[in-house]
Amino acid sequence: MAFLSTLTGIIGFGMGVPFGLLLGFYFFIYSKPKIVQEPITRRVSQLDNTALLNLLHDIPLWVKCPDYERVDWLNKIIADMWPYLNKIKTIAFENLSLGTIPPDIYGFKICETNENELVLEPAVRWAGNPNIVVDMQILVAPRVTLKPLVPTIPCFANASVSLLKRVTRDRLRIECSWRGSYVYTRSLSYYPGAVPRTIKMQIASLYLWPQSLEIPILDPSTVAINKPVGILHVKVVRAHKLLKMDFLGTSDPYVKLNLTGENLPAKKTSIKKRNLNPVWNEKFKLVVKDPESQVLQLEVFDWDKVGTHDRLGMQFVPLKLLTANETKEFKLDLLKHTFIADPYDKKPRGNIVIELTYAPFREESIKVDGIGDILSRKESSQDRPSENSSHEVLSGAGLLSVTVQGAEDVEGLRHNNPYAVIRFRGDKKKTKKIKKTRHPLWNEEFQFMLEEPPLNDTIRIQVMSRRKGIGFHSKECLGKLDINLTDVVHNGRINTKYHLMNSKNGKIHVDIKWTTV
Repeated sequence: MAFLSTLTGIIGFGMGVPFGLLLGFYFFIYSKPKIVQEPITRRVSQLDNTALLNLLHDIPLWVKCPDYERVDWLNKIIADMWPYLNKIKTIAFENLSLGTIPPDIYGFKICETNENELVLEPAVRWAGNPNIVVDMQILVAPRVTLKPLVPTIPCFANASVSLLKRVTRDRLRIECSWRGSYVYTRSLSYYPGAVPRTIKMQIASLYLWPQSLEIPILDPSTVAINKPVGILHVKVVRAHKLLKMDFLGTSDPYVKLNLTGENLPAKKTSIKKRNLNPVWNEKFKLVVKDPESQVLQLEVFDWDKVGTHDRLGMQFVPLKLLTANETKEFKLDLLKHTFIADPYDKKPRGNIVIELTYAPFREESIKVDGIGDILSRKESSQDRPSENSSHEVLSGAGLLSVTVQGAEDVEGLRHNNPYAVIRFRGDKKKTKKIKKTRHPLWNEEFQFMLEEPPLNDTIRIQVMSRRKGIGFHSKECLGKLDINLTDVVHNGRINTKYHLMNSKNGKIHVDIKWTTV
């Protein structure tokens, strides 16, 4: 640099002394070597999370996120099966090849919810070499929901697939490599960027959560889980000319009634002593799950103080004969048994008069999301209930369903054989007892039919433990819980886990629904 400044000065001397001195001074100042700062170096342990993620952009999710599991075994299965899935016969292509590179699952997450479902979130990437119209590289994190869980292989009825994040450039890269017919190839090759952009927009509009792709797995008829759809109001009015079963030429009749397909105890009328033409005028309510197939079964018995009660007769009424919200009276001749065409059953057994009204449940206008705890309530301007509909929800008869799913970390001082006790308005119901466990799973439902919504009521649930034998400490309370039902009436449903009182770490999972008619 000094040489250049001297040379410039000599050249400038020939052009004039002042100009040469000025030009030489300029090159002398600005041609000095600059000092370059050394880069700042740090240990890896001193870097923050952002810097580490920038350095390790392709690090697997199971390394940087503890919620994701490593599934090398699953990738090994896919790699072994991939050559056999390579050739697929389709309608649009005579021969479709998926290439030799299988997809890679670089993280697998299982989400716990309070619903009857299994939620999976695999992280998938595929940079394959398929022999199809477009070559693409995919990096997605879908959510796969398997629901409902049923006692039939493969233990779930439907699969729902959705994308958790919007498809972006770094998550879906499509390289157009058209290999179709000449007209098809030429028309698409004019728009190399439009096709990938259109594909991304379509994927986002169809499958971005909460939108999903529903895939039925099992036939709905094989896994049908009937839920309450209405209430059958039964009024047992009277009976006429019943059989004489006692020595004095009379009977002590009462009526038992229940719906087919239910394992609930039958309802009973009062006993009318020494009466062959009894009048009851007693009302009952039965929960209906399938009005097209269920049948009301009526049995008239003669009460005896000692021994079994003699059946005086029986009859059936299919619910499909009823019209919703219309009362219909039936006068039925009693039969000996279910075989109506029995030629030997000629003995008159009297008749019974009943009134039936089927009241189906109204569709709930208030919807509650049931993933995990109550996360959010989505109400659009069209779905938001009006004042009149809100008043209807908060008034009138309905069904209160209480499902006790299970408990966690319940521990007694002397024994752990837990069962749950539900107390509501004087009624007491119990789940089955599960022996020697701190994490019982009951999954039992109890129903209470009410004339008015339980706005100011509470329901008490206790977790008890009992051991065999009689003595001190044969029963023990493992925890209890009082639930105010006001939120259940307003929201229609509450499905969550509660901490138990008088328990160190105990929790209980309860699902409560209120349905109006």
